[in-house]
Amino acid sequence: MPTPNPTFKALADLATQVKGAVLMGHSQSGAFPLEAALLNPAASRALVLVEPGRCPDTYSAEQIKVLATIPILAVFGDHRDTPTGISIRPSWQLSFEGCQALLGRIKAAGGDARMLDPADQGIRGNSHMIMQDKNNLQIADLILQWIDAHVGKQSGVVRVESGELQGVVDDGVASFKGIPYAAPPVGELRWRPPQPAAPWTGARQAAEFGADCMQGRFGPPPAAGAPGPPAPSEDCLFLNVWRPASATSGAKLPVMVWIHGGGFVFGSGSFPMTSGAQFAKHGVVLVSLNYRLGRFGFFAFPALGRERPEEAKGNYAYMDQIAALQWVKRNIAAFGGDPGNVTIFGFSAGGVSVHSLLASPMARGLFQKAIAESGGSRDSVLTARPLREDGVDPNYPVSAETIGLTFARSMGIEGTDPAALARLRALRAEQVLQGAPAPAGANAPSIETTPILDGKLVTETAETAYKAGRQPSVPLLLGSNSADTAGNRIKATTKEQLFARYGQWSAQAKAAYDPDGSADLAALIAKANDDFGQAEPARFAANAFAAKGSPAYLYRFSYVQTASREQLRAGAPHGGEIAYVFDTLSAGRGGAPTPEDQAVARMAHSYWVNFARTGDPNGPGLPAWPRHDPGKDLIFDFRPDGSGGAGPDPRKARLDVTQLATESGKRSDP
Repeated sequence: MPTPNPTFKALADLATQVKGAVLMGHSQSGAFPLEAALLNPAASRALVLVEPGRCPDTYSAEQIKVLATIPILAVFGDHRDTPTGISIRPSWQLSFEGCQALLGRIKAAGGDARMLDPADQGIRGNSHMIMQDKNNLQIADLILQWIDAHVGKQSGVVRVESGELQGVVDDGVASFKGIPYAAPPVGELRWRPPQPAAPWTGARQAAEFGADCMQGRFGPPPAAGAPGPPAPSEDCLFLNVWRPASATSGAKLPVMVWIHGGGFVFGSGSFPMTSGAQFAKHGVVLVSLNYRLGRFGFFAFPALGRERPEEAKGNYAYMDQIAALQWVKRNIAAFGGDPGNVTIFGFSAGGVSVHSLLASPMARGLFQKAIAESGGSRDSVLTARPLREDGVDPNYPVSAETIGLTFARSMGIEGTDPAALARLRALRAEQVLQGAPAPAGANAPSIETTPILDGKLVTETAETAYKAGRQPSVPLLLGSNSADTAGNRIKATTKEQLFARYGQWSAQAKAAYDPDGSADLAALIAKANDDFGQAEPARFAANAFAAKGSPAYLYRFSYVQTASREQLRAGAPHGGEIAYVFDTLSAGRGGAPTPEDQAVARMAHSYWVNFARTGDPNGPGLPAWPRHDPGKDLIFDFRPDGSGGAGPDPRKARLDVTQLATESGKRSDP
């Protein structure tokens, strides 16, 4: 038969169109609901199998896990019309035993699966044509009672450690938004590790996102007449959960925790592009979170260092991420998630966070897999600056405490004692966000927000940890995009200046980037920035994990949505993969997604789902994605034509010379 069988697909599509359905089959079509549910488990509210001709015995362990998220009922009559005295077992008995075995596997995986024997209810004398028998109304009533008990309870109410949550069920997905995972970090809790959230009574409504963390406005203003975004707030430590509506506590579904990007100064877990609905429809519990940003997220001051010396300091954004992961470990089973199968993934600053969490002793044991999308890994790209010492790190010559002291003085706060710290905590959130206005004519240097080497949470950079083999042994999927030029760390006004930065390898760099001398300078700088900030660090990290025996999967995302190709001729930009990973493509400036766009989204999304389930992105119907082997220089490419596949990396010469220059000590240009 074709794969997928068109009948199964039609049944799954119908369940999707009606936004969730109980699927029911009889006799030779009795197992159809099982197959349709595997195609779209989120739309399958429950399955009823009435004397199925067979219950498949070939399902994989992963397929059983998916079926374990859906309530299942099998119905068999007592078959009084079966002849006695025959030497072979009748076919109905073989089917009965096969279904018993299948339901046993599903129950063992934590599922809600049972057999209904009408004879146990005093309803006797039922043949294979059970729904045409004299007892059909009684049996139908039993089935309806079961449906009411099992589907009716899918009301989106979950109890977590702080109280009950009332979510929203829509299109086969239950979402829970604005869940506080820590106390508001305000007043005396500003620049403190996150503290436990206060419990509540009754069911907390979880239909709306919580406030974003304090940040400036980025991007175009709202359209005329459109409502503006909600105001950001210091009270922002919220997370959101999406799960299949049919998932029950203990279903042990894979969990993915999304860490947003934004340069550590903007972003949130509530962007429409990163909705977890599609992941939930494919049997994943998806969590997104907010974490403190800018000066709220990374800040050092002498009095902070002396206050509560047992606490970690400075990296409050990372402390928030770890607190959210600890909340997931304690609570995600109530949503049907498996706390022992958690994948962290993030983009840009979120990808940098993934590398930092991989290197942090405080994050060990909180996740089992990791995905870094355009997250670097080398020092100098949003990595940690010294806490107190100035001039000791060429990438970050100004220490975190010096930055904090400079900010305090700019706000008219002198001294380094607890009184000065109290005045800093008394500043309005907008003052901390914006800082003091620059004096007229002043040309103060811009210092980016970065993590801090505090010695407890960030004890070393990811690059240092990876070179020493101190990273955890977990599967890693990572990569970057074909025009990933965020950061602009490399600067030059001439080709000679650009290639001179490669030092003794300048001729090798010229041969790799501009062999015939015809390349445009701006295009060369963009390529060099892409390679320095993203592509080479991704290869470096993949090599480090593979060398330790951990599965690593390296990608480059080169596909551009059809409607945006005129604007994005250089290739897929920073963040260009996100809507494909989340399968949330929307209309671009040139029109709605094409079938090719949607096919690429399904492909990328499927790889991420598979990786979350097993640590291996490969699966049926997908192009093979080999494990990274440092000796082969293969890379999996989501190609511009919509295909996908692994092949020799065409950037090898560029990345090799970038690696030589980087490891010689040449990093960002001033």
